[in-house]
Amino acid sequence: MKKVALFTNEYPPNVYGGAGVHIEYLSQALSRLVPVEVRCFGKQDIQEGHLRVRGYQMWDEMKHNTDPRFVGVLGAFSRSLAMAKDYLDADVVHCHTWYTQMAGLLASKLWQIPFVLTTHSLEPLRPWKVEQLGSGYYLSSWMERTAIESADAVIAVSKETRNDILKFFSISPDHIHVIHNGIDLEEYQKTDQTEVLERYGIDPERPFVLFVGRITRQKGIIHLVNAIPHIKQDIQVVLCAGAPDTEEIGREMTERVAKVSTKRPDVIWIEKMLPREEVIQLYSHAAVFCCPSVYEPFGIINLEAMACETAVVASAVGGIPEVVVHGETGLLVDLQFKDGTFDPSDGEQFSRDMAAAINQIALDSERRETYGKNGRRRAEEYFSWDMIAHKTLDLYRALISQSYLPMDQ
Repeated sequence: MKKVALFTNEYPPNVYGGAGVHIEYLSQALSRLVPVEVRCFGKQDIQEGHLRVRGYQMWDEMKHNTDPRFVGVLGAFSRSLAMAKDYLDADVVHCHTWYTQMAGLLASKLWQIPFVLTTHSLEPLRPWKVEQLGSGYYLSSWMERTAIESADAVIAVSKETRNDILKFFSISPDHIHVIHNGIDLEEYQKTDQTEVLERYGIDPERPFVLFVGRITRQKGIIHLVNAIPHIKQDIQVVLCAGAPDTEEIGREMTERVAKVSTKRPDVIWIEKMLPREEVIQLYSHAAVFCCPSVYEPFGIINLEAMACETAVVASAVGGIPEVVVHGETGLLVDLQFKDGTFDPSDGEQFSRDMAAAINQIALDSERRETYGKNGRRRAEEYFSWDMIAHKTLDLYRALISQSYLPMDQ
């Protein structure tokens, strides 16, 4: 195989979610096996061994004379056109998230190569995106549907995501392949360093529950904030949360945290996304890591915590139960769903149940140590990036060996 092309919105230094983490590590692992070219959103221009990274910026015209909520979607489409039209000498194109799915589809037509896409989330299961994108959400949904139903192969990051794809899209089951996310086991491991805790006023001698992630409806952070009154006073609460999706949810977060902080001075909100090495310190010393997502195709954040030997409390949604084993690496909390999405009327009970699970683990040192050790072992056995890169490369080779023919032949 002469080259693999990876198309993505996020790539370092512009990483803000699990999809960005995935493509960063997958590209590095694949480049140890074959030449890789990454086309991404940004100004990147990198050549490191067999890894070539090229950034693409938005066509400025997309910002003018339109609804501001449409800019992200239209900008993604404009960059997709640029990514697809540039000369491509790869054997396969593999894109990530709806932001670049049209780029992958168009490139496969122009350059007559197989088209693979990885689904990190699905638009039909994120109706709250209308709050952020307005009716641009319907354009992103159309791009996603068109790409998924046209792809030569779709990679689902969990078995549950595969089921969701079959439910919402017209696609042959044979075209969907489950390949999980992974973890860099050398980078993510327990550390004794505590300077980050000290900098933010976290008492290392007291147990704390930790949240790490963006302020979005999907990540469920508001439900965790609502759980704080039910979390025992002996447990500190550390929220490493920034990059709100919208001004509205940003204001809501500020108001909710201010309200609970009047009775809980040990609620520590770090209002930005920290560098990876600093987050690893927080993972390593947390009594419990909490993932209250209401939609999560995989939940790579749980895997990061587990690799740092931290017990996890997480919602039992999407691919999370394929990562977190209830009663072995942590506890899972059920949610109520209506028509395939989270029922907001269940929010109060979900928050209470989450607090109860946090209390069970955080104040039981023996239990949290056992869960932490089990979590690290599970990460080592099932989720290394090298293993995932080999599975992905096997899929590419299978597609290429099927005597891929241009669409007009």
